[in-house]
Amino acid sequence: MNPAKNQMEIRIHAPRMKDAAALARLSTQLGYPVAPEQVVARLQGILRDPNAAVFVAELASGGVFGFVHLMHQQTLECDPRVEVAALVVDEDCRGQGVGRALMARAEAWARERGCRFVNLRSKMSRAAAHTFYASLGYEHYKSQKAFHKELKPAKP
Repeated sequence: MNPAKNQMEIRIHAPRMKDAAALARLSTQLGYPVAPEQVVARLQGILRDPNAAVFVAELASGGVFGFVHLMHQQTLECDPRVEVAALVVDEDCRGQGVGRALMARAEAWARERGCRFVNLRSKMSRAAAHTFYASLGYEHYKSQKAFHKELKPAKP
């Protein structure tokens, strides 16, 4: 049963700790497996950060079926902007307006902070996501490679 097809009322709000299992499930669907306990710890840090926000999409039928994680960034080389760190909608609810509602909230949050731009990154293999972002008016402006390095603990 698809909850979004039965009841389309979508409520966007800040997450609660009781949403941790749903957020972990959604993160796993996005390709980033995480345990609910890890979500609680990470969410506590994000909620304390004035330059970050998470919003969840809850359907009137009950339950969290999407989230967006945002970061307000200020750099020397660019005007302030908001970066979408993650957006995921439950695979059973895609195409029902949940992602649009979350992105509308993301854009509102950016405007509240005086930002003119919302940026996001999406894996090259996510063609459906690229089509979705383009339908919202987002333009592909750059391709790049991502690098990271795992740091070993500093020696005392």
